[in-house]
Amino acid sequence: MMKQTDTNSIRYPQEVDEKIAKLAKNFRRSKKELFCQMVDYFYRCKKDPADPGDEVLKKELSMGISRIISFIRQQEKDFLLPMFTDSTYFKTTALKQKELLEGIGKHLLTETERTLSIIERTDRLLAGMKIIASRQAEKDILKQRFSELLEYYIAQREEMNWTTNAQKKEELAEHIRKSLKNL
Repeated sequence: MMKQTDTNSIRYPQEVDEKIAKLAKNFRRSKKELFCQMVDYFYRCKKDPADPGDEVLKKELSMGISRIISFIRQQEKDFLLPMFTDSTYFKTTALKQKELLEGIGKHLLTETERTLSIIERTDRLLAGMKIIASRQAEKDILKQRFSELLEYYIAQREEMNWTTNAQKKEELAEHIRKSLKNL
């Protein structure tokens, strides 16, 4: 003979039986299977079905929230605070760099103005040197012409002798005077 494993029975009101039947139908289980699963559930989670506030659940949630808050505080300590400290340092460094760059910019502007002034003076100096060079060339040409005129005068004077009349001597002198004026 086979031994029956279902030896226990429980008595409960008809309304509870209707509720269990409805739940069993919704979950597609037998009433016996549903009852066994409910007992396992309450056994595992240690919940009191008579406690509407479910203090165990509240404690677990509270402990979970405490762990999360502790984790967040640790993250703030390990990451956020050093980042804020570093960002302050970077901001200070950036301001110093900005001041240095502004100083360099002002210096470059001053140097640019000086360079432009030097370029302007150099241009004027070059223009003056060009004028001097052209005048020197004119002076050299003038010297050459005067030298040619003097050589011509000397050569003509040498050709003259004591018999040359005064009129020819005067013509030579007049020719030389005109030539000097035309230089």
